[in-house]
Order: sequence, then C-alpha cells, then structure tokens
Amino acid sequence: MCQVGEDYREPVPKDPPPPPRPGHEQQKCMKWCVKCKKGAPVLVIRAGDAFCRDCFKAYYVHKFRAVLGKNRLIFPGEKGDFSPQVLLAWSGGPSSSSMLWQVLEGLSRESAKQLRFVPGVVYVDEGAACGWNPEDRAETLAEVQSILHSTGLPWHGVALEEVFGLPQSVLRHFSQEPALGDGAYKEAVDSFIQQQQGLGTEGNRDSPSLSPGVEQLSWASPHNPQSPARPHTAAKTEALSRLFNSVRTLTAKEELLQTLRTHLILHVARTHGYSKVMTGDSCTRLAIKLLTNLALGRGAFLAWDTGFADERHGDVVVVRPMREHMLKEVAFYNHLFAIPTVLTPAIDTKAPEKASIHRLMEAFVLQLQAQFPSTVSTVYRTSEKLVKTPRAGQAASPSCPCCLLCLCMLDVDSAGLHPDSATAFGAQSTTALSLRQAPALQAQAKEPTVPCCSPGLCEDQGCCRGARPSEREDLQACVIEQLCYSCRVNMKDLPSLDPLPPYILTEAQLRSHRAQAMQEIQEFLIEDSEDEVETGQS
Repeated sequence: MCQVGEDYREPVPKDPPPPPRPGHEQQKCMKWCVKCKKGAPVLVIRAGDAFCRDCFKAYYVHKFRAVLGKNRLIFPGEKGDFSPQVLLAWSGGPSSSSMLWQVLEGLSRESAKQLRFVPGVVYVDEGAACGWNPEDRAETLAEVQSILHSTGLPWHGVALEEVFGLPQSVLRHFSQEPALGDGAYKEAVDSFIQQQQGLGTEGNRDSPSLSPGVEQLSWASPHNPQSPARPHTAAKTEALSRLFNSVRTLTAKEELLQTLRTHLILHVARTHGYSKVMTGDSCTRLAIKLLTNLALGRGAFLAWDTGFADERHGDVVVVRPMREHMLKEVAFYNHLFAIPTVLTPAIDTKAPEKASIHRLMEAFVLQLQAQFPSTVSTVYRTSEKLVKTPRAGQAASPSCPCCLLCLCMLDVDSAGLHPDSATAFGAQSTTALSLRQAPALQAQAKEPTVPCCSPGLCEDQGCCRGARPSEREDLQACVIEQLCYSCRVNMKDLPSLDPLPPYILTEAQLRSHRAQAMQEIQEFLIEDSEDEVETGQS
C-alpha cells in the first residue's frame, strides 16, 4: 500500500566508468611518428597514424609515384626527342597544384627516381562562364602567369571562349597506338636515360623540361597585353555568357562547363603534340563523382569517368595520378610545404546544398566522411573494380558511334530495351505529329529571320541565322539522337540548341548526312554469303 508521506525516490546506483580501451592513452599521448619512431608528429591522417614532416612527405610522394609506376601508361621519349608529351591540366586548385609540384620535384636530379617524361601545363580561364568581371579576370590571370613562369615548364593559357572557334575534329575519335609490353617500356626508359645523359654533357641544366624561355602564351583575352589581337573576342565572350545564362539548372551548367573544358584541353593537347593529359582528381573528388554520375545516368561510363586512364579520345589518354590522395592529405601537404594555389570562385560558389546534384552529392559524401572516416575509401575502392567493356556488338573503334558531347559510346539504341527508349520514341512521335499537322503552305511561307545566336561568328563556321522553325526542329532532333542518355537529360534544361558552339552543331549535321548516305548505299552493297565467309576463313 502506498503511504501518503513516504518518499520513494531512492538514489540510483551509478556504475563505475568503463575501463579505458587498450592503447587509447597511448594514442592520446602519442609523442613520436608512427613511421620513423623518432620525429615529433605534426599531423594525424587517420586514427593512430601520426606522421612527422619528413615521413609524411615520403608517404605522399610514394603514393604519387606508385600510381604512375603501377600502370605504366606514360612511356618516356615517345616521340624520340624532348618534345612535351604529357599535358598537366592545372586549374589552380589544391589537387592540381599539388600534382604540378609533384611532377616538378620528380623531374629534379635530386629525386631518387626521376620521372621519365617531359611535361607541359595548360590553364583554362573560366571567368566568362562563372560571371567574373574584367578586373577580377585580369588579376587572376596575372597571378596565374607568375606561378606558371616560376615552374619553368612550357605552358599554355586559353580562355573558355575559344570553344566557339574549335574545329569539328575535336569531336572525332582517332586511333590509338597499340599498347606495348614491359620489355618495350624498359627499352624506352633506357633510351630516354641515354639521350638525357648525352644532352646533360652539352650543358648544365637540371632537366630537359626545365629549360628557360619555353613558355607559350595563347591567351584569348582582351585583358592580356602580350597576346596578339584576335578577332571576335568580345563576341565569343558574349556568346559564352548567353549560352550559360540560357541553361535553366545548375546541374546542367556544371556538366556543360566540364564538357567544354574537356574539349578545349583535348584540342590543346592535339595541337601541340601531347599524348597524355594529367588531371588532379583526388580520391575524395572521384568518390563524389562516382555517386554523382550514377545519379545523372552515366552508370555505363563510370570506368572511364573515374578510372586511372580514360582512352575514349583514342590518340590522347587522360590519366589521374592523384586518385590515391585524400583531400585531407592534399590540404596538409600544400600547407606544410607552401604549395602556391589560385583560389577563384567557381560556377557553384555560394550555392545551397540542394542547388544541383553535384552540390548535393558533395555535401552528402563529406558529411558522411566526417562521421565515418572510411566512406570515401570504400566508394573509391568500389570504382577500382569497374571494368571497361564495349557494348555487345560494338568495339572501341573510330567508326563506333559516340556521344556528341561526352564522346563516350552511345548507350541509347534505336531498337532495343533501354530506359530512354520510351522517352526517345515519345519525343520522335510528338515531333512527327506536329510536323504533319502543320499546313504545307505555312511550311513553305517565308519566315522572318531571327537574331544570330552568336554575333560575329557567322562568317567563320556559320550559325542558325534565318533558320525556319522546321529546320530548327530537324537540327534539334539531329543533335539529340547523337547524345547519350545523360547528355540528353541535361540538354532538356537548354531551351534552344542555337547558343551551342558552331562546331557541335556542324558535326551533328555532318554525322546525320553521313548516316543517311550510308543508309542509301547500303542496299546496293553486295554482302558475302555464309559459305564464302567460311571458305575465306579456312
């Protein structure tokens, strides 16, 4: 029975605190480097991995060299001389700057294992697409020039506006040289060492790539007094701004910016004879890119988008030597060794987390990494298991149809089961129905001309001036049918394809006309019978 004045609040017994985990106090009071056991630690990469300055540098450099040595895709002296063969895509950010200084350190004679290739650097000015004012662009370019001049490497500076002057050959696949074995790789290394020793006796210099006076300037900017005056620079800047302002979503803007940047770097590499292009994609960035591309419908191309080597272009291979480095490691290395960087606002700067798929995935991965430190490494290791295999019935060749923008093999079949088949069929049916309903007299009537999509560029490659609505619909259908699923989805956020660079529209029309001509002559070709084929094989 309960009593009125009785107190039932008894003190709750407190359990003794749990005993400390073994080694916890040692980790907390760690005084020595886990590698050399002598130096004082200056940073902690992971739980229990405290490194001193020298050991961390050796650990960081070993990662970079191990990735290059394990794959053996960069052959020294490919062209038989000291002409540049590897183009470093430098954006001024932490990862690409760290990659640039790793290459510089590997080229010096003090390096234990000297790198056996001659590099060059390319910088793409994206100020017009990101909305920078002329003063900020001029200040950034001056800072970029001072850093690139200090490297002593041949470098190329181009503005993103130059995509409106690119040739159609950028979108074409060229045959790749056959891969060589380990024996050929060793022979190339020995030949390169002999040539280097022969040149070393003629003059005193640290490296054949670090010779002074080899800077190559190709700025297409009105703010650079050293570059020659190029026509239509203001028109190209206006056309680029009009293109990005017409895109509805930030996701499509980021994908379009990445596509145009890739086309421009590819053109610079082919023009100056580079066979490899190095990018500064870190492990964290590749993990974010993997999940982002899955959300964008690029699951078929993950092996090319996140792997070490990307051979989609054929003659130019894109490699990612920083793919083993975490962003945390890159930040520590740049801070400890004073690596110069150029931090500029990007197209998604100050955008909320849900503004685009890229920003959403980046926030998701980084927040998850803060709580579970193995998140990035787990996603990254998954990407390493992806294998590059061509589709059934298709082989990686110049004749294989590829996407007009990302240059990957088309993953959309005209006849077959595909997630985009119903969408494509519905779009074609709607277009055909609208054309049938239009009166014939109205289709033949003279339509008023519309303003040019790119003023000042018509005399170079032509544009859509004076195009009728039916012609515009045909051009749009011609471009859409030559895109992969992901690029088709992104192009839906572009109301009109007229602001696109002329080389994309011209190449789309050329491919369409070539396909029609092949279809017309196909019925006149004589095919071998099965008996003749078996006889020829025997």
